[in-house]
Amino acid sequence: MQALLLLQGRTRITAAELARELEVSVPTARRDLEALAMSGVPIYPTRGRGGGWRLIGGARTDLTGLTEGEVTSLLIGLTQSLGAEPERVAAVRKLVRAVPAPFREGAQRVADATVRDVPWGEVQPPSVSETVTTLQRAIAARRQVRIEYDGSQGTAIHELVPLVVGSRGARWYLLAAPAAAEDGTVHGERLRTYRVDRMLSASALPAHGAAPAGFDLAGEWARMVERVEGLRGAVGATLRVEPWAVRALIDRFGAQARMLEDEPDAAGRAAVEVSAHRLDALAEQLAGWTSVAEVIAPPEVREELRRLGERIVERYA
Repeated sequence: MQALLLLQGRTRITAAELARELEVSVPTARRDLEALAMSGVPIYPTRGRGGGWRLIGGARTDLTGLTEGEVTSLLIGLTQSLGAEPERVAAVRKLVRAVPAPFREGAQRVADATVRDVPWGEVQPPSVSETVTTLQRAIAARRQVRIEYDGSQGTAIHELVPLVVGSRGARWYLLAAPAAAEDGTVHGERLRTYRVDRMLSASALPAHGAAPAGFDLAGEWARMVERVEGLRGAVGATLRVEPWAVRALIDRFGAQARMLEDEPDAAGRAAVEVSAHRLDALAEQLAGWTSVAEVIAPPEVREELRRLGERIVERYA
């Protein structure tokens, strides 16, 4: 929003200039400009001396002249762009307040129902599929969706009311439930989590769909995270890690790793605790760290690593 207003007041602006104006980093400013372009705002970049971002033809974009579809596209572009930095959250809030009143409710639904969360041991930015956009548009329009989902029991078709779309690390998730009443209100006890990358297809339906009064979007997302974290942390192991590799290992395991207060051993290795949802999964994750980390306990994890090593030797001997 602020980037758009600044563009209207000058012939061009660079990412560095925008970063100084908004007091954000250059990558953040560049992502904001790219998000505006992807959402349909008529801006384009030019390279070389005198380059920067310009409004096409010197155009001016009046927020009061935007259509409902354009408002939704603009919000979707901003909420999908990388990061949950305070300035990004503030920009979305300002844009919602600035859009025409008839479209504000749908814009607010997109802003409220899109979560960009801290990663589960992932450092790369999550990719955004067309499916995420379809789900966000359905939320904005209060429509149900039909998804073809490749779940643990095989492929199935589900007709759902989408409530929250969010990324956690490199994956996007949907919190949704079937409609429980003719007015499209969801059945709260049947709320489920769906991975977007397992959706083979997704399309909006004409049927109305909405959360019940008082539904706590942020609270439900937090409860989903807690449930998944509990599953991921069912099996733990204590490691001794080379001091120069501790930060990289903790970054990789994310919330499933923590430093222990134990003193370094004679070789200077630090004590770290890591966890995963299954014994074999934890061993597979640790296999790539054997040159810098040793499992001290429990013996079950050490034994699983030994069996994994034997399988690798057998395969490649």
